[in-house]
Formats: sequence, structure tokens, C-alpha cells
Amino acid sequence: MRMRSIGIELACALVCLAISTILLTGSAATNENLKIEDLAWISGDWETTSGPMQIEEHWTRVAGGSMIGMGRTIAKGKTVFFEYLRIESRAEGIYYVAHPKARPGTDFKLVRVEGQSAVFENLAHDFPKRLIYRKNADGSLTTRVEGDGTEKEKPEEFQLRPMK
Repeated sequence: MRMRSIGIELACALVCLAISTILLTGSAATNENLKIEDLAWISGDWETTSGPMQIEEHWTRVAGGSMIGMGRTIAKGKTVFFEYLRIESRAEGIYYVAHPKARPGTDFKLVRVEGQSAVFENLAHDFPKRLIYRKNADGSLTTRVEGDGTEKEKPEEFQLRPMK
């Protein structure tokens, strides 16, 4: 009887392992085969208007193992926020590096790409801990910043459209 119980427990553990492997890998690219070219869909000039604010992001095409970007927020005719951005290939992976207000950069490692959706993480950072970019079927770009829920800042999501 005890042997049968161990066999059932082992079978359940193997099934759980198989399910978790499928859920974790699914159709997502694994860290070993991620390439910066998989992010070419981010390149371009993007904008959105949120009340009296205009937010824009500009990204170069992939070249030389990197993409260079910048973002700014304009309110009441004045620039109230800006940041320099880059996405770069390194030996240990692909990183999104943000320099808000030209301060020293913060690295966020690319952890997942699924089609035209990418997730960058730095769980040691205060906020945000995660940056998510997604190209939508209508050609717009969704960007999202979020933490782990323990910080006072709330997640923010922006729907950007191509600039005219």
C-alpha cells in the first residue's frame, strides 16, 4: 500500500513539473535564444495624450546590437519629464537601460518575449520593477510600468499611437 502511495505522489509531482514547464516556456522565447532583433517592432515614434499632458517615445531601429530611445512628457507647454533610453545586447542577455532626467542608468533584463510583447525586469529596483511593451493589432503600442504591489506607486499603462 505504501509503495502505491509513493508511486502516485511521484506521478503527481511529474505531472506538476510538466505543467509548470509548459506554462513557463509556452510559446515564449527562452533567455538563451532571445535576440535584440526580436524587439524591432518597438522602433518608431510614438505618442499619446493624457488630459493636458502629451507623452512621446522615440526609438531607433536595431543596429550595432542596440536600440536608442528617448521619452518626454509635456504639460502646459513645458517639458516636465524626460529620459534617455537604450536596449542593448550584452553577453549575459538583453537589457533595457533607463536614464530618467539624465541620471545614472537603471538596468532591466529582458526576461520574456512572446510575439510582439516583451517583459523587462529588475526586481531589486524600488519602482518600477517591471517594464512591459506590447504592440497591438491596431498598430498602437502599450507600455506598462509596475512593481510588486508593496510600493506606494501604482502601475501605469499608456496607449501610444504612431506619430503622424
